[in-house]
Amino acid sequence: MAYLSVKEWAEKHVVSERTARNYCSLGKLDGAYLAGKTWQIPADAIPPGRKKAKAVSPLLKTLKEQKSGKRKGGIYHRIQIDLTYNSNHIEGSRLTHDQTRYIFETNTIGMTDKAINVDDIIETTNHFRAIDYIIDNTDSPLTESYIKHLHLLLKSGTSDADREWFNVGEYKRLPNEVGGNDTTAPEDVSREIKSLLQAYNSISRPTFEDILDFHHRFESIHPFQDGNGRVGRLIMFRECLRNGHVPFIITDELKMFYYNGLRNWPDIKGFLMDTCLTAQDCFKALLDKFRITYDN
Repeated sequence: MAYLSVKEWAEKHVVSERTARNYCSLGKLDGAYLAGKTWQIPADAIPPGRKKAKAVSPLLKTLKEQKSGKRKGGIYHRIQIDLTYNSNHIEGSRLTHDQTRYIFETNTIGMTDKAINVDDIIETTNHFRAIDYIIDNTDSPLTESYIKHLHLLLKSGTSDADREWFNVGEYKRLPNEVGGNDTTAPEDVSREIKSLLQAYNSISRPTFEDILDFHHRFESIHPFQDGNGRVGRLIMFRECLRNGHVPFIITDELKMFYYNGLRNWPDIKGFLMDTCLTAQDCFKALLDKFRITYDN
């Protein structure tokens, strides 16, 4: 293990040498010891109250590199197309997988003899940008402003954005429901989301089940007028990346199992858990194909 002197460690962490010595004498720096009259401090010791940065997963590292290098044909390329197509398709987009791929690769929809909904195209390109935003911003805890920004990215430029009551990038103004079930009233949304985030962010290392539980509670609140499912699935993708879990994509084949799992989560968590683990197995096969390592 590498060690630093008090002076070196203090300069590294922008504190005074006196503060560094106090930390040592009070036992607040793990592994620090006295060699004669001189403190030796482990190079990776962090000041009390500061959290050690999480290691970046091989997948996230690869996504950042391929996004930055605009690489085609890799895992970044594949996730952009598959996640965008499936998440939008669940919500009623009529674009095909090939059309989604054409939009990502060429910014066109290719040849078609059917009318295309302009909103479907806009929301597809918006979803690409939302994935990019997630890849670039996984370091900090989840916040209200982060969630609202995802909604703004997804719905900007759509016909909904022209409707004053829709409130793009902000919480809903009108009551709504999901699957025939009531959701949180508009005036209570902010309080409920704050409570949800406070509970979730108090978990030092969210498990896969914690992420699914957050998703269920988020969808039950249904904070936005529309786009809640896509925002919620993007958040799950982000939190899996951030916390070292293999992410997953809910496909059309899993859609009804996914909805059934959400509906039954309070009583039987196994339905949603099994569905998402099945989707995760498919994603692991994709990682194996691209030779990206992951924790089982």
